[in-house]
Amino acid sequence: QVQVVESGGGLVQPGGSLRLSCAASGNIFSMNTMGWYRQAPGKQREFVAQINTVGIDIYADSVKGRFAISRDNAKKMVYLQMDSLKPEDTAVYYCKGNFNLAGLVTWGQGTQVTVSS
Repeated sequence: QVQVVESGGGLVQPGGSLRLSCAASGNIFSMNTMGWYRQAPGKQREFVAQINTVGIDIYADSVKGRFAISRDNAKKMVYLQMDSLKPEDTAVYYCKGNFNLAGLVTWGQGTQVTVSS
């Protein structure tokens, strides 16, 4: 099995910063395109950012210029640096992992990010 675990969430003020981490473990032969999603109460889970195997990243319009996704293949880690946070960023953030030849998709348990004064 493959597992991903998020960490780094918390309460921050508007304009603040937070870095989320996603640690992958298990039977990983390759770590493919990885992503971050978020879900606010009463809303659908939405795409935030993704990064492919060679570091090409894509962002949702709502976070462009504020968030940065990165990865460390050797450590099997993915990060989401969040700057200039807004109350609208408040959500549970999930790491989406894609692994191995079969493209196994694995979701983390989520980490709460709350942006509030």
